[in-house]
This record gives sequence, C-alpha cells and structure tokens, in this order.
Amino acid sequence: MTRTEEFQELRPLLFAIAYRILGSVSEAEDAVQEAWLRYEGSATQPESPKAFLSATVTRISIDVLRSARVRREAYVGPWFPEPLLTDLYQDPERSAELADSVSMAALILLERLSPLERAVFVLREVFAFSYREIASAVERSEAACRQLAVQARRHMDAGRPRFEADRRSRDQLAGRFFDALREGDVEGLQELLAADVQLVNDGAGKIGSTLSVFGVAKVTRVLSVTIPPFAQIGAVLEAHEVNGEPGAIIRDRDGRIFNVWTLDILDGRIQTIRSIVNPDKLGHLGPVADAHAVIREKKQTRRGEQTP
Repeated sequence: MTRTEEFQELRPLLFAIAYRILGSVSEAEDAVQEAWLRYEGSATQPESPKAFLSATVTRISIDVLRSARVRREAYVGPWFPEPLLTDLYQDPERSAELADSVSMAALILLERLSPLERAVFVLREVFAFSYREIASAVERSEAACRQLAVQARRHMDAGRPRFEADRRSRDQLAGRFFDALREGDVEGLQELLAADVQLVNDGAGKIGSTLSVFGVAKVTRVLSVTIPPFAQIGAVLEAHEVNGEPGAIIRDRDGRIFNVWTLDILDGRIQTIRSIVNPDKLGHLGPVADAHAVIREKKQTRRGEQTP
C-alpha cells in the first residue's frame, strides 16, 4: 500500500480526532492536510502510519487550539462549533458513543478543558488510544497523561450532557417539532418543549441577538413570530442530522444556507435549540445566504401584513 493509500484510509479517523479537539471543520481539515504533508515529507517510513499520523494531527490541533483560544475568549455572544453534517469515521460497534462525542453539547463542554486535557480526553475516552500512544502523541509521560485524563474526566463529568437514549423516538419528536413550526402550530410547539427550554444563537454579534431566550412561553413566541415569515419569502426548513443530533438547515429561496439548528432532546422534550447563523461557520456546507438581506425582506413582509 502506498503512502497516499494509507493516508486516505486513515483520513476519516484523523479528521474525527482533529474536529473533536478543535470544534472547527475548516481548522480540522487544515490540520489533516498538514499531517499529510509531514507524512509525505518524512524521510523514513513510520512503523505504524496510524500512530504517526494520529500523533501528528493531534500535535497540530493542540497548537491550533492554543492560538484559537484567545479569539474564542473575545468572541461576541455564545460560541458554538462549526456544524458537522456527516462524521465519516465509522465504527458500528461504537456509533452511538461517537455521535454523542461530536454533539454540540459535548463539544461546548470540551471548551472547559485546556488544549492538552482536551487532546488526552479525546484520544482516550472517544477513540480508546492506549496511554502509551497518547504519551507519544502529546509528548508527555504516561503518568502525566493519566493525570490529565483524570482531570479532564472530572471536568466533563461535572457537566456531561444527557441525551435521549432512543434515537428513533428522538428523531420522531424532532419531526413533529419541525412540522409544528412549518404549520405555525403554537400549541403543538408548546407540547414538545421542556418547561425550561432555551434558545441560543451563535451569530458572533453579526446576525441576530446575543441574548438567550428561556422558558417555553418565550421560546414558543419567538419561534412562532420568526419562522412563518421566513417561509413566506421562500425560505425552506430542511430536517438534517447535525453533529449526531436532530437538527435542520434553513435555506433562502435560492437554496443558500441561512441558518443551522441542533436540538438537545431528553425525556421526550426539547431542552435546547442552538442556532448557528454566523456566516463564517457555514461556508463549508455550501453557498451562504446574505443573512441581512433575508432578515430585511422578512421584516418588510411582516410590516406589510400588519399594515391596515
């Protein structure tokens, strides 16, 4: 097998590692590409291409995350990872666990960890690397890696997200939610939302409010007065799995992406609706809409309806 073939075979794993460490599709793809360049340029053939490439992409991701943390601390409003529609790394025996580890809630929780803790946690808890492999990847002793893993696990356990165990029930509930939105069914929406539901927007201060909306009454009102006018100007809400969770893509009349949602579902109710409208986080999914133009047209449509 050639180096190119070996790399292509391992590419899904490398991207999966980098994305979970970085929370960014574009940065993860860059890290994987840089790992390839280092692999291709290596004078000797590594004994284990998987070990070499996994360690390389991990080190690159740690360096990128360290520089990114300053930007994230200055980020306006809530920061969410770039949405991921498909995780190409497949392991049927651990598919549910892998999906949970890439959820928005889990990735946001990982932000609490230092770059080293995050890398160790991802390699150990998500991909079951040995401490020997992890020590080589992060260039620390096995004992230090064990301690980092303990610290990371403690932080994660303190706020570990819970999810609806029955994925079929979860998807059915999400389908009812999107149907109620399309139909403007306020009572139907209220029945599907948890009493303390929250609606959170990541627009980086560029698009939409940076303030979260809490409670079933307020969230229902925001959704019922916001979504129908979008449909009236030709926008379409498409149900999608996003980061392993039920979600949706909202497109303008020309099919360009305006917004991406993910839903946290537990105990038969929607607990959190996360909205990603920052255009900088949507470009990898396809052409991005002019959000300001869409919102402006929506407001004009509403004013027209309200004019006697």
